[in-house]
Amino acid sequence: MPMTSQKTDVTAAVCLFRSLADPARLAIVRHLALGEHRVVDLTAHIGLAQSTVSGHLSCLRDCGLVTARAEGRASLYSLARPELLDLLAAAETLLEATGEAVTLCPTYGTDVA
Repeated sequence: MPMTSQKTDVTAAVCLFRSLADPARLAIVRHLALGEHRVVDLTAHIGLAQSTVSGHLSCLRDCGLVTARAEGRASLYSLARPELLDLLAAAETLLEATGEAVTLCPTYGTDVA
């Protein structure tokens, strides 16, 4: 991505990364990368309450990352944009390249209180 001297509005990118920064939402996205899931399926996979999973799905839908289709009384959730898979793959590649640097980061690492 070329850098320019003009101020770039990064608001949308910040919002995108914030939507994926929550561990539960990221786990939901990773499960949806495998295919459609109902809330009850995601609840079983992730181990969170149904209301919590529904809330995270609502956030992801509001961000345009997840879509739902009705099937009987249930809704089946799936990724709305296949580009999200590319983003996750790029993140995995970057994490492999940086090793533990992100985890050890004094600002955002896992030991930060």
